[in-house]
Amino acid sequence: MAYQVLARKWRPQNFHTMVGQEHVLRALVHALDEQRLHHAYLFAGTRGVGKTTIARILARCLNCEEGVSSNPCGVCSSCVEITEGRFVDLIEVDAASRTKVEDTRELLDNVQYAPTRGRFKVYLIDEVHMLSTSSFNALLKTLEEPPPHVKFLLATTDPQKLPITVLSRCLQFNLKNMPAEQVAGHLRNVLTSEAIPFAEASLWQLGRAAKGSMRDALSLTDQAIAFCGGDLTESSVNQMLGSIDQGKVVAIVSQLQQGNASELLKLIAELSEQGQDFTVALEDLLSLLHQVAICQVLPDAPVSVQFDKSKVLDLAQNISPADVQLFYQMGIMARKDLEAAPDLQAGFEMALLRMLAFRPQQHAGQINTMVAQSKPHGLESPVVMQPEPALAPESDA
Repeated sequence: MAYQVLARKWRPQNFHTMVGQEHVLRALVHALDEQRLHHAYLFAGTRGVGKTTIARILARCLNCEEGVSSNPCGVCSSCVEITEGRFVDLIEVDAASRTKVEDTRELLDNVQYAPTRGRFKVYLIDEVHMLSTSSFNALLKTLEEPPPHVKFLLATTDPQKLPITVLSRCLQFNLKNMPAEQVAGHLRNVLTSEAIPFAEASLWQLGRAAKGSMRDALSLTDQAIAFCGGDLTESSVNQMLGSIDQGKVVAIVSQLQQGNASELLKLIAELSEQGQDFTVALEDLLSLLHQVAICQVLPDAPVSVQFDKSKVLDLAQNISPADVQLFYQMGIMARKDLEAAPDLQAGFEMALLRMLAFRPQQHAGQINTMVAQSKPHGLESPVVMQPEPALAPESDA
């Protein structure tokens, strides 16, 4: 039997097994259970957050032979055919490849006819924003007053491109990007069911790399399984993703706390030798500072699996809250400056040196000492010119 990728194998078959999007699922479940069904639904959101999946589950709920409900049986012929993509009354259309008005008119010619097998004839139009203006105009009247046996399910990644006349005829649901913690939790369940060993930190890295998309997270997990040989370790997943070893991020913050410019530059050099992305390194640094700031206010607050809680608590106790806030603010500003720097490494180095230079409790003598320590042996430290004292005005004789 051919291998089935995780993103397809673990696609939810009902609303109760979906991860995330509770604000959308709650409205749909209540509407189905109370039989308050609209004729047109619009699902908007970025890639991989569940737009088409929710639309297919809704089509299954509407046509299940057990009756309309939020929990389709999944075993009747209608449910099975919709799952396998061969249900004759579920018409899926890729609007990106059918943008002409002639395509839309051809599609709407059969709207008036009753469904062949199911209770409703469901039109699922994906990437609906790709339709032309003429196609939208041809769709408007049918979308506003379709026959009672027709339901329209529209999906788009760019709702701003839809005419307001279309938006006003649909119930609109905006799907959110999923947080990394939620994605990592789902990946934990998937890998446990698949009997694949994993490290907790590797799941967090995959969840963060997916940038809010569950489908991207499962695709990356497929890639990680192949790359790691079936055992997802933190170092292997970091290597695959080009992510930063979180131990080095902790070490950077520790050296910032100690004011040790020499060790900071050594750590940056090690990251450069490993070919790490300094934009990602700065993002990880900001994430750690955020965790430290939370622990300073609430020591019992949960810490992301990205970092070791004991190390975060240790940093929270040894760094002053003022320094944490200063480092974080300078890091945020440095994100804008990285693109203007001669190269990313130089921009990252300057960001850290700026954090050291402006620490409130340091004075010029400490900063000069740190700069001198960071220079190679044999090179003299630059001479720091001290301003001459102002001359007192001459008194009149």
